[in-house]
Amino acid sequence: MKNKIQERLQKLRQLMKKKNLSAFIFPSTDPHQGEYIPDHWKGREWISGFNGSAGTAVVTLKSAALWTDSRYFIAAEEQLKGTDFVLMKERIEGTPSVSEWLANEFKGCEDVNIGIDGWLCSEIYATELIWDLRDRGDFYVHTDFDPLEEIWNDRPSIPKNKIEIQPLLYAGEATASKLARIRKALAEQQADGLLVSALDEVAWVLNLRGSDVHCNPVFVSYLLIDATKATLFIDHDKLTTEVQTYLEKEQITTKDYRELTLALQEYDGNALLVNSSEMTHKVYNSFESSRAVVGTSPIPAMKAIKNDTEIEGFKHAMLRDGIAMVKFLKWLKPAVEAGGQTEISLEKKLTSLREEQDLFRGISFDTIVGYEAHGAIVHYEATPDTDIPVEPRGLVLIDSGAQYQDGTTDITRTIALGDITEEQRRIYTLVLKGHIQLDLCKFPDGACGSQIDAFARQTMWREGYNFMHGTGHGVGSYLNVHEGPHQIRMEWRPAPLHAGMTVTDEPGIYLIGKFGVRIENTLYIKPYKKTDFGTFLQFESLTLAPIDTTPIDFDLLTDEEVKWLNNYHARVYEALSPHLNEGEREWLAANTAAVNR
Repeated sequence: MKNKIQERLQKLRQLMKKKNLSAFIFPSTDPHQGEYIPDHWKGREWISGFNGSAGTAVVTLKSAALWTDSRYFIAAEEQLKGTDFVLMKERIEGTPSVSEWLANEFKGCEDVNIGIDGWLCSEIYATELIWDLRDRGDFYVHTDFDPLEEIWNDRPSIPKNKIEIQPLLYAGEATASKLARIRKALAEQQADGLLVSALDEVAWVLNLRGSDVHCNPVFVSYLLIDATKATLFIDHDKLTTEVQTYLEKEQITTKDYRELTLALQEYDGNALLVNSSEMTHKVYNSFESSRAVVGTSPIPAMKAIKNDTEIEGFKHAMLRDGIAMVKFLKWLKPAVEAGGQTEISLEKKLTSLREEQDLFRGISFDTIVGYEAHGAIVHYEATPDTDIPVEPRGLVLIDSGAQYQDGTTDITRTIALGDITEEQRRIYTLVLKGHIQLDLCKFPDGACGSQIDAFARQTMWREGYNFMHGTGHGVGSYLNVHEGPHQIRMEWRPAPLHAGMTVTDEPGIYLIGKFGVRIENTLYIKPYKKTDFGTFLQFESLTLAPIDTTPIDFDLLTDEEVKWLNNYHARVYEALSPHLNEGEREWLAANTAAVNR
């Protein structure tokens, strides 16, 4: 692979010389600014070999660098070995920004031409890059060139997979109703139009689903909504007769995907709502700026609050997922003790058990099975090169989820496979305490996730431990497993929390080279009580699966935390046991039995 990366860099540099470019920047984004993208736009991965979900690669005629965050430091160091790429650790003191690095690389040079594909970078990114580089030297940024069109010979095409209708039985609200709510919200911002670029937002508005992005039931398209009509820009090969009929019934016009910029140039509405962080540079500059109204799309906040039908769907999906998890956990320890199991074989077993469940549509993200030291790599994914045997000792961290047509699941369990160290026991218990304390949290309606994040971290902070990923993210309704705008995290994120939202609860502690612990449930935000001080909210765990009690140091748990654990396990047993055979019920009863300090 290393030789291939060097060959690709050589081809790129030859083309850069031909185009008089001094450097080219490869972001991790696509024209829809999504977290998960189709293979066609994975240019940063292709040119660097680094396959993490976040990162920026920069290539000059003589050097190369890749920026990514702490989730991927270990993986990136390994994947970049033997190439020109130098790892730049984001948010670590001393790490230069892309602009700072370029300024240093071209110090004293004149007429430095920097390239970036304007179809991929957001308008705000392109604008800030242009101004930042101008302040640092004689730089010119060009946004109208994609070198991969010429050098990526076997580049995957933009997907043409057929799309399907998400029935009202699972969606809970008709497209016409959603469009009416969106138009009302636009009017409140003095706008009459909105371009929907995010793929999960298009899917949600239209009650359609696809398979263009790995693990995410979305499809490549844009949706232009104005005061009286809506137009879907899509490759018509993706439309079945059933979907075409449905769109006509919903009064949705269709145009070719490539006609978007022309349609924006001809947009005849009075005011198009725009957000420079969500719209690409190319798209942003396709319409008259005089028709733009700067604002925030109302769709993410609407989509985040699930209707009653969607919540019921989540509960049904979590029930089936819990059944699969119980079958897997019952199988796990005896299988490991018998020998011959690896991280990949565990992943395959769990996926196969989920596949047996009704309405299963696929996994919701690539399963993480990290045994011992691999568990400390936050986004570890076993490959044939990294796969290791799983032995009847220590801890294994399993983060997994599924797409069911009525809901999306996301669950992490860390399991003791045999003897563990006192350090492992202590860390496990600190993480469990954080998980429980966040679940027990009560908070005012409209509080944001950053304000309650400390509930999950307070105990580990006292011991000098922390984790650098978010504590919780929204979960889609048979949509993307990561959904905003709300989050629970240490960094400031002002999106408010409201009843009807789903969010994960997933604190962790990771000791590099040793082991990692994470415990995760998907929660539902619901009303708690009304007082003279306003409406208060609480969490309800949607996830139904036992939490391993064997690694717990009960001396560290409070009576309240033990009560929570026993109540949760009683719920798990009550919900799942009727759907299990006798042996599975006996196992579940033993593993959800009440515990004492």
